[in-house]
Amino acid sequence: MTKNNKNMQTNHHTHRFSELFRALVRFAPRIPAFLRANRLLKTAQRSDIGSTGLFLENAARTCPNRIFLRFESEQITYKRFNQQVNQLAHTLAAIGVKKGDCVALLFENAPALLIAVFAVNKLGAVAGMMNHKQRAGVLVHSLDIIQPKMMIIGEGGESAFLSLREHNSGLTETMPCFRYGRVAGETALPDLMERAREASEENPVTTSQVTLGDTSFYVFTSGTTGLPKSAAMTHLRWMKAGVGFGRMALGLRANDIHYCCLPLYHNTALSASLSSVIMTQSSLALARKFSARQFWHDISQHTATTFVYIGELCRYLLNQEEQNGETHHQIRAVLGNGLRSEIWDQFQTRFKIPEIYELYGASEGNIGFVNVFNLKRTVGFSPMTFAIVQYDVEQDQPVVNSKGRMQRVKKGEVGLLLAEVTNTTPFDGYTNNEAASQAKVLKNVFRTGDCWFNTGDLVRDQGFRHIAFIDRVGDTFRWKSENVATTQVEAEIQSNPDVSEAVVYGVAVPHTEGRAGMASVCLRENLSFDGARFYRYLRAKLPDYAVPIFVRIQEGYHETTTTLKIKKSELKKLGYRVWEQGESVYVLVNSERGYEPLNSELLEQIEKGEIRL
Repeated sequence: MTKNNKNMQTNHHTHRFSELFRALVRFAPRIPAFLRANRLLKTAQRSDIGSTGLFLENAARTCPNRIFLRFESEQITYKRFNQQVNQLAHTLAAIGVKKGDCVALLFENAPALLIAVFAVNKLGAVAGMMNHKQRAGVLVHSLDIIQPKMMIIGEGGESAFLSLREHNSGLTETMPCFRYGRVAGETALPDLMERAREASEENPVTTSQVTLGDTSFYVFTSGTTGLPKSAAMTHLRWMKAGVGFGRMALGLRANDIHYCCLPLYHNTALSASLSSVIMTQSSLALARKFSARQFWHDISQHTATTFVYIGELCRYLLNQEEQNGETHHQIRAVLGNGLRSEIWDQFQTRFKIPEIYELYGASEGNIGFVNVFNLKRTVGFSPMTFAIVQYDVEQDQPVVNSKGRMQRVKKGEVGLLLAEVTNTTPFDGYTNNEAASQAKVLKNVFRTGDCWFNTGDLVRDQGFRHIAFIDRVGDTFRWKSENVATTQVEAEIQSNPDVSEAVVYGVAVPHTEGRAGMASVCLRENLSFDGARFYRYLRAKLPDYAVPIFVRIQEGYHETTTTLKIKKSELKKLGYRVWEQGESVYVLVNSERGYEPLNSELLEQIEKGEIRL
């Protein structure tokens, strides 16, 4: 390392320390509550009595008349909500649902879905959080993984349920199916809501028999890389999310109203938002779905003080024209994941958001990070035991020494994030997929007998137990003997004012080593692509090896999952030959000319090795 680089690293470290010190001073009044929450996180055991249902009962007893749920024009107190949950729980018990059973829930966001979730959990059963946007074969696949004893269909789940019938899967004939609430066109199904009206409002005794280590939900991955997998969520992890995100980060109080427009089958909504509200006995304002145009109106209507986000939501809001309500609000803090560093300041300044608590976690993971000190461009710190180890991107595996042990990176370096697996931080694995679960576990990492969860994420060690997310393993690719982090290239492309959206990935090209960068780009409305100007812009922002070789101009927006994640795996499969289907693809073969249209002549020269990229 040169002297200048050492000085730069030292200065950065000093600046980070100063920034953290100022943050600690601001945070000082919250330190006692923070330490109590941290102690709870470290001492809670799987064998302890506790569950989502028990925490709800505690809130209903402590603050019965406080508004728990706001939905459109409806408001429900903690007491009334708990009574409705109890009525459905007794109804489900009467038809045979017991501890350990799985009940599939096929709803869109609505109070009825939350009632069903807590009712199932109060019996010690598992709520299968089905994605109501899935159809036919994919939905059959998801149901097959979790093997539900029965399924409840609510409002918004009708089309998905109909697709099962049309798919001739036989599931709808062999598995008991019920409806709960308004379900268009499915009046032939037995109505649980009608039965529940006659049931007891008292807390079921089964709730006090559920332990924190019992499974509460099955949550599905987004399906960006193939068919979805199901992750088992325990009451312990749900509780820890509420303590970590609700108490330690957001610092939610009784008068706070937390807005959530993310789908409840997604863990950010289910375990970050919902748990944070219940564990702090504050209020939840729930929307059916995210709408960029409606977002700030909802915030104002519910007088929300906090909200939950994912990175794509932030980008969609920034792409909207300015609205009056976007700065006239009572938002004091936001919580979420995926807010990219290049739009952090713009997002915070434009929408006048005082505090941003970025977090890191995965549905199947056993560790979480959160930016409790409200620093910029970090996912924060974790009180749990973790390690960042050297990773060989080209070989796609961790670096080991002569004894076969992994090596930790130095401060400022990028490596693979691992989380220690212990009794207090267990890895619960994927549902009915032992092979996939075992693939995420690494043993004998630093010493014989140790066990670590492989997050599959590359992160930067920022010091002071803080990290910054860099890329997913497999997304980072090797080109010209250098590692290219796709998120960083995407960030620079999306800083171009002509670009509304960009996805970057590596593609294999004959006669080359590694993978050439390819960017799929969406331009803003009524703009055309200027290859020479676009190259000059990127060349000023990126090192040579990181400038994409291919650029695909995507009409409209990229296809996304229902949780707004772009389906990058589909783009990778298509590669650079999509021009053959009439797509607009450009290639960089000459830096003087910049990007030029890929045609059959250029393609032949590239694939014969006559043009070296």
